[in-house]
Amino acid sequence: MRLDKYLADSGIGTRSDVKELIRKGRITLNGETIKKSDYKIDLELDRICLDSVPVLYQKYAYYMLNKPAGVVSATNDNVNSTVIELLKNENRKNLFPVGRLDKDTTGLLLITDDGDFAHKILSPRKHISKTYLAQLDGELNESDRCRLEQGIDIGDDKITLPAVLKHEVNESNLIRITIMEGRYHQVKRMFQAVDRCVLTLKRVQIGDLKLDESLAEGSYRPLTREEIALCFERPSAL
Repeated sequence: MRLDKYLADSGIGTRSDVKELIRKGRITLNGETIKKSDYKIDLELDRICLDSVPVLYQKYAYYMLNKPAGVVSATNDNVNSTVIELLKNENRKNLFPVGRLDKDTTGLLLITDDGDFAHKILSPRKHISKTYLAQLDGELNESDRCRLEQGIDIGDDKITLPAVLKHEVNESNLIRITIMEGRYHQVKRMFQAVDRCVLTLKRVQIGDLKLDESLAEGSYRPLTREEIALCFERPSAL
């Protein structure tokens, strides 16, 4: 395996980030400084360090993307740009988005090549929460809020599971809503059921994993090991 791929796959940074680390001489291989990004390493025998700290290989890739509006949550599309195309410096061959955000919805989207990880996040049995900021076209009254928090009919076979709603302080008609499901257009349909239209929608959290607000829309970064553990070990439930 190439040295730069090993480092990128291990969560050190993007491929361009690790090339810079290698160029600066901060990477050692078995105690020797290596400045060739394409240097071939042996996963079983070689010991890689960053600033003398061992770098453990990560089999799968996990990215956090701040999805912009106008791109689709797909691996390929004949008409629209896809979220995978935003990962310009990565090996994108086996990457896929974990679930979907509507084309006009922004915010936290996970991208990986680990099917088990995606299943854990998406499985209805896991009841992993998703939190959104919804800008509404008008005021949400207390009665409508109670209906949403108790579960509401959006035209499916079953009413929705209870949601948690909170008005954002000093923000007119901006609602933070946490749901436990992932039905088609669910948040928009829930508000439509109380005669409110969602003007903008942004996902800010999945389980205990929060969107890194320092990421500009369209930007991404690898998940840290701690963030991966949040997804695998301690998923939030309402």
